[in-house]
Amino acid sequence: MELEVVGLDPAQLKTPPTDDFGFGNKFANRMFSQKYSPDKGWHDAKIGPYENFSLPPATAVFHYAQEIFEGTKAYRRADGKINLFRPWENMKRFNNSARRMSMPQVDEEDHLNAIIKLIELEHDWVPAAAGASLYIRPTMIGTEPALGVHASSAYLHFVIVGPVGAYFKEGFNPVSVYISDTYRRAVRGGVGDAKTGGNYAASLFVSEQAKQKGYSQVLWLDAVQGRFVEEVGAMNICFVYEGKKIVTPPLTGSILPGITRKSVITLGRDLGYEVAEEPVDVQEMLADIERGKVTEVFGCGTAAVIAPVGKFGFRDKEYLIN
Repeated sequence: MELEVVGLDPAQLKTPPTDDFGFGNKFANRMFSQKYSPDKGWHDAKIGPYENFSLPPATAVFHYAQEIFEGTKAYRRADGKINLFRPWENMKRFNNSARRMSMPQVDEEDHLNAIIKLIELEHDWVPAAAGASLYIRPTMIGTEPALGVHASSAYLHFVIVGPVGAYFKEGFNPVSVYISDTYRRAVRGGVGDAKTGGNYAASLFVSEQAKQKGYSQVLWLDAVQGRFVEEVGAMNICFVYEGKKIVTPPLTGSILPGITRKSVITLGRDLGYEVAEEPVDVQEMLADIERGKVTEVFGCGTAAVIAPVGKFGFRDKEYLIN
């Protein structure tokens, strides 16, 4: 990949914040982008200013939601060096999502090298504060300006970055989770295991209901029986039984294969826990909380990292953990 780096006027550069990072509302001065067409493949790769796009009203992504994205992070170590967290896993998942959404795949090495170059240019935006990191958001959208349900013939792939703190308003304190008994996030054979915007848009209605009830997130059940736990809106979910066993629902095609989830499974086994990927019956799990058998529950994902769960709400009843 030939990567053009566009020079920026130093007088126009924003200064990185040193605190009060929020989440997802502050962005660095530069971004990466490249275009795709059937005759050229991926081309016009560049790192230039963070700026708006101009797209026709008929652009495919506006009408048929042909879009995917990723999320990964860069961390500043105590010695000042910068580390990425398992970025190859994100590159693979990005391409898996592209395949499922009938979009062109990107060269994983080129994709990662572009991200590394972008971070090198924006290294001052990687925060040193505890609990903070540089969030990296690769995205691909269909850009063909034509109506009619078909895969777009043109695409835009871009990466934006910005400093973030805690994902939830609770910070790193336990969050409350509402269990939806009516609506479902995804079904097997659908796109639940792809990181595409439609999955998240479909969750917003119930998420707003949960917030009105005082909950931070929604725990989704399977779409066939409405019985088995799948995942939380922004993360996978894990249960600790009697401080010894970690259980997380298996990847059945309707759950996003989380990279933090995969890391938890590996680390849990290395630390001596019994770790099982097995179905979690919601009624049995809640009964085990009441009996004290479930001693911890936590969500895991790139945005939230590890988020302890303090209580569940289900059918007008609350279940407190510990």
